[in-house]
Amino acid sequence: MNNQKQQKPTLTGQRFKTRKRGLYLSLLLACLNCTHLDPGGLFFRIQHVCLFPHPPPPTDEKERFDPTQFQESIVQGLNQTGSDLEAVAKFLDASGAKLDYRRYAETLFDILVAGGMLAPGGTLSDDMTRTEFCLFTAQEDLETMQAYAQVFNKLIRRYKYLEKGFEEEIKKLLLFLKGFTESERNKLAMLTGILLANGNISASILNSLFNENLVKEGVSAAFAVKLFKSWINEKDINSVAGSLRKVGMDNRLMELFPANKRSCEHFSKYFTDAGLKELSDFARNQQSIGARKELQKELQEQMARGDPQKEIITFTKEEMKKANLSEQAMISIIWTSVMSCVEWNKKEELVTEQAIKHLKQYSLLLKAFTSQGLSELSLLLKIQEYCYDNIHFMKAFQKIVVLLYKADVLSEEAILKWYTETHLAKGKSVFLEQMKKFVEWLKNAEEESESEEEETD
Repeated sequence: MNNQKQQKPTLTGQRFKTRKRGLYLSLLLACLNCTHLDPGGLFFRIQHVCLFPHPPPPTDEKERFDPTQFQESIVQGLNQTGSDLEAVAKFLDASGAKLDYRRYAETLFDILVAGGMLAPGGTLSDDMTRTEFCLFTAQEDLETMQAYAQVFNKLIRRYKYLEKGFEEEIKKLLLFLKGFTESERNKLAMLTGILLANGNISASILNSLFNENLVKEGVSAAFAVKLFKSWINEKDINSVAGSLRKVGMDNRLMELFPANKRSCEHFSKYFTDAGLKELSDFARNQQSIGARKELQKELQEQMARGDPQKEIITFTKEEMKKANLSEQAMISIIWTSVMSCVEWNKKEELVTEQAIKHLKQYSLLLKAFTSQGLSELSLLLKIQEYCYDNIHFMKAFQKIVVLLYKADVLSEEAILKWYTETHLAKGKSVFLEQMKKFVEWLKNAEEESESEEEETD
């Protein structure tokens, strides 16, 4: 019997080095007693006896997370670069790597605009850490403000997370307008207009100008003059209109004035006198659009209630006069209202009959607002557009026109002019083909009438 111990089999081959996860976890647990986590997720060292001594903190750590050190670093850098805005942009670009812009965005923008931290109301805080090289101390001209806009643009493009903080800063500054001098307000207005024109900030920041105290003292309106001038100078009125519509503020410009001065006439005079006639025209047009929408809504409600047509005609003529609307504009509103107050059949063969019956009911209303040739043409174009946009009405066009001709709403002159000259491109071939026989009949009837007149003479 073999008393020797049998040797156990062993594995041979390449030996792989494993990660020492257990050691790393032990080190981390051992260090938990000497570290804590701040809201930003960064470890701070607490100096005390520890089995695992830590290296001293980096020299710039205090500067990075201390608000006072942050402010001093920015001020010192601006003092060194002076009025050279190219150098300022480079300094801000480089400083973002070692200073916490995310945490101290408000401090950063306060210094760049006002030279130091702003207290509530817009005055500089008592802190003596300030710089004379900022927006408010710059020259008050458009060229300088454009250069400052470039500084902000480069900074925010480099550090995208500053976008929201910058918009919040502008909103705050607009609320602080009363605390600034007239010159400081002018510079801020020009800068804001340029930034808006170039899409660096949203037009929603203008909500701050509707603050009651700013409006009451005329600060908002005066600021808006400078702002819109620089905006239009940078782009055009279409840029203003598009941006305002995007944030639903195209109908709110009247709110720049107190309630007792909130009229189209006052707005138009104020901004026209200030050299902004195109803004006045835009506001007037927007008010007209608003009035049309309200009138259309009211007409639809009256039709839904079944009010007598004579009453609807009287009301419409009064509103047309108040809103200073032309008959051409009015007939378009009436057509839209008439066609919107009924639920149409989805079947093409039935919708024509339904439309004829419905329009015959409102022929008196349509006739009351087609006393001019241009109004008749406007109505014909609206009918063509409606039948094209609503596919179930494509075959109904000719029958609608004939009905309105027989009801004396449309004249043969208007129909012939539409057929030969003024028709739209929408569905042109289809509608002209539909109208061909009727137009030929009108022309023959016109020739016979002329012949009879000649024989009478």
